[in-house]
Amino acid sequence: MKESFMKISEHLFSDFKNKREIIQKIREMPLSAKTVSDRTIKMAENISSKQIVDINSVQAFSIACDESSDVNDVEQTALLCRYVNSDGPQEELIELIPLKGQTRGQDICDAVLSCLEAKGINTTHLVSVSTDGAPSMRGAHKGFVNLLQKSLDRELMTFHCILHQEALCAQTFPPDCVEVMNLVIKIVNKIIANGLSHRQFCSLLEEVGNAYSDLLLHNKVRWLSRGEVLKRFATCLEHVKTFLESKGLSYPELEDLDWLSKFYFMVDMTSHLNTLNKNLQGKGRTALQMLEDVLAFERKMTVFARDAQKGTLSHFPSLREFKEANNQINYDYFHRAIITMQAAFGERFSDFRKEKPTLSFPVTPLDIDLSLLNTVAFTGVSKPDLEIELADIADKDLWVNKFKSLTADIEEVARQKATLVKEHKWSDMEKLPHPDKLVFETWSAIPDTYINMKKYAFGVLSIFGSTYLCEQLFSSMNFIKNKHRSRLVDESLQACMKLKVTSYSPDIGKICSEVQTQKSH
Repeated sequence: MKESFMKISEHLFSDFKNKREIIQKIREMPLSAKTVSDRTIKMAENISSKQIVDINSVQAFSIACDESSDVNDVEQTALLCRYVNSDGPQEELIELIPLKGQTRGQDICDAVLSCLEAKGINTTHLVSVSTDGAPSMRGAHKGFVNLLQKSLDRELMTFHCILHQEALCAQTFPPDCVEVMNLVIKIVNKIIANGLSHRQFCSLLEEVGNAYSDLLLHNKVRWLSRGEVLKRFATCLEHVKTFLESKGLSYPELEDLDWLSKFYFMVDMTSHLNTLNKNLQGKGRTALQMLEDVLAFERKMTVFARDAQKGTLSHFPSLREFKEANNQINYDYFHRAIITMQAAFGERFSDFRKEKPTLSFPVTPLDIDLSLLNTVAFTGVSKPDLEIELADIADKDLWVNKFKSLTADIEEVARQKATLVKEHKWSDMEKLPHPDKLVFETWSAIPDTYINMKKYAFGVLSIFGSTYLCEQLFSSMNFIKNKHRSRLVDESLQACMKLKVTSYSPDIGKICSEVQTQKSH
């Protein structure tokens, strides 16, 4: 309104002798309600300019894309970028792009390319793109990933979020087990949905001194959250049955031994899956680490299957306890269930498996067959020069020992992490060095004589293994743009989101020097 008022004043007051004074007064009108919004946007723009300078100065960067609806059902596409600058690996939000029409692969591709072009980001050094598995993202012909490569007229390294694939594998339980889980969710909802019943049940748990004070509700968005629901339900099972009887509710399945054996199997198996899921989450995880965790779990399932087949149940404590009390277990059923899930793991993660030598390069560059490395997407790397540099460095103990030290440092961090997990010292885990930071420090010490090796290592280090940060971003979005702030415009939402998640600090001094001091009034 102020801008329109100033424009029309040029004509409205054209015959006034004090026209200039009037227009100046309008210009100086304070807009208190808009001040915070303006300053937030200015700080976000300042951070964006720093990000763009850093992205355009690196030899390789990667992007991750995911989409989610905000409180107004506007589809928001998160565009994140990962790159290595002078401070180390950075994972930054480039833009939260609103899609108010269709959300086809073409729409997402056009929006992303327009965003990169508008910000002046050079796509020449883009090496990889990571997305979830939605058809609009990974469709063979009209998916975003395929259309992006066609638009850029070159091949990129493409990855399907490793967390998303792991969650899909976890959904391969037999139908009977799924029904068991569904009944548990139904009973939990029955107790918690009614306020009085919920309060009475909590009082019962308090009276009997149960380890938990309540049941957990299942989060539909996160399938593996059911594992925590099952674990809590198992601990409170006897009290649940007592409470249901007092309310005149009958669930004969809770007394059925076959149903109970499947229930306790689900408790143990989802617990193993949740452990893997938590290991895959977090900032600073390299794609290689995530792949190694998945491959390790795939191997562990061979142990789980053998354990179930023999009936020892060493890795199924809840099921073992049930067996000792009832001695009625269908071992073949559980063995087949585990084998089916293991097969699902074996069929997935092909994009990561294929690129394992490439993903391993930053940590063990001297132990890898050069012919197995993917250099097509790395436009700033000369493969012949890379070959010469690898040959040159191979027998120079000074630099070879750097990589040996890196391996030892990563091993030490892993040992410390395992100890802290065992002792449940979660806050101390945050103080441990991030593996990607250790890799960066090692390569920063290597001289520029081996510049192609460094470019390639930093490029691989930029690869997103998952869209975990996108999901984390959407949690922040739902907190910022909620039902009480549903009229927050796109520009303000993007500014708030950028300030929320960035590791950069705005240059307050520069911003202040560009802002006119508000006149007293």
